[in-house]
Amino acid sequence: MKFNILIINFFKDRFNLEKNKEEYGEVIESIKRNIYFRGTNLWVLMFAIIIASIGLNVNSTAVIIGAMLVSPLMGPIMGIGLGAGINDLRLIRLSAYNFLIAIVISLIASTIYFLLSPLNEAHSELLARTTPTVYDVFIALFGGLAGIVATSSKEKGNVIPGVAIATALMPPLCTAGYGLAVGNMFFFIGALYLFFINSVFICLATFLIVRFLHFPRHKYLDESTGHRMRLWIWLIVIITFVPSVIIAYYMIHRNVFETNASRFIAKEMIFEGNTIIEKKIDAASTTIKVVYIGKGVSPDLLENARKKLGDYHLENANLKINQGMKELTTSDITSMKSQIIEELYLKNQEVLLSKDEKIDLLEKELTKYQSVYMSGNILNEIRALFPGVQETSFTRALLSSAKTKLPDTVNLVYLKFNRSVKNYEIRRLEKWLNERMKGEKIKIIVAK
Repeated sequence: MKFNILIINFFKDRFNLEKNKEEYGEVIESIKRNIYFRGTNLWVLMFAIIIASIGLNVNSTAVIIGAMLVSPLMGPIMGIGLGAGINDLRLIRLSAYNFLIAIVISLIASTIYFLLSPLNEAHSELLARTTPTVYDVFIALFGGLAGIVATSSKEKGNVIPGVAIATALMPPLCTAGYGLAVGNMFFFIGALYLFFINSVFICLATFLIVRFLHFPRHKYLDESTGHRMRLWIWLIVIITFVPSVIIAYYMIHRNVFETNASRFIAKEMIFEGNTIIEKKIDAASTTIKVVYIGKGVSPDLLENARKKLGDYHLENANLKINQGMKELTTSDITSMKSQIIEELYLKNQEVLLSKDEKIDLLEKELTKYQSVYMSGNILNEIRALFPGVQETSFTRALLSSAKTKLPDTVNLVYLKFNRSVKNYEIRRLEKWLNERMKGEKIKIIVAK
């Protein structure tokens, strides 16, 4: 029993907020001083918005963090929470009015910046503010709790700047301005929703701590007014919270599907003599697409792989297999080339010494894959246009000239017919190939 009492006293002593608690009047006045947006505060807000917009525009995390440290947006948000906690309707209205002014000014400033900026690409820092989830709710709630606990303490430390960074009030407003500037309502609504989440749950955190610390409350003339206010608080919290949970569910579902699909491909879809040149995982349609090049995978092996989908919780997945070049679409070829370049670069970047060497290596390796693709397609087209073709080969080579002694790149086309070929047919074939290869140099070799 004594041991239990000691444990309880230990935790009471460690987690007691009363010892360092600031005077109620001082805390209330401190929050009230920061709710107004006029003069200096308004100019600081505008400058912070421009700084954050530039940071999002150039994808600089450091600049965005700097803007969040400068931003005075926390003031009216905590003011609304404080007003709700102490039943001060006038403080709620005053804080909400200034909060609305801050939102409007921020949206105008960021929209004007992005309208004038020559850079319109949406980078990762900007995209990260368009799809809020329940995790953003937790960040805002616990950030708000840290903020109001620090504000209520005599030893405030550097918590408030940290809360400003963690809850990230400024970047979503700038992203909403970007959405307005480029006419993207998905960005605008998503970013504004994230800002709304942060604001609501910082308010809620302030309200909860104010009530927990027993701040002196105003008396309502009519108790029904207090009841309506509490109802509105929890209604807004629920309306804000539910969509974030749904978004988080789909986000987690997508991540789980992509992780399981990647494991499945790595363990069950590797076949000797075949190389995966492209893989696409689409969680929305539960589709897994794998493109192979090589000697070919037998239907039995593919069927065995399909039977193992359930082992990776992919029972409802749609597995699509493409083998060889004939089944590839134009988008597949484009994606494949990009993937080949990326993989080759990652594989060789440690041994490359200069930019020129990197480009040279990538071009040589890409040519090999282009040759395979072109060879397959050109063979089919030549057979259709020039009956009698029996064998063909297509490759890119260096041609040395005895006069210039400088090597030149040329496309060598080797053809063997099952009949004799006239000169005019060779000229017609050469003309067609020049058109087909968009003016690249062609050298035709016909076997006798």
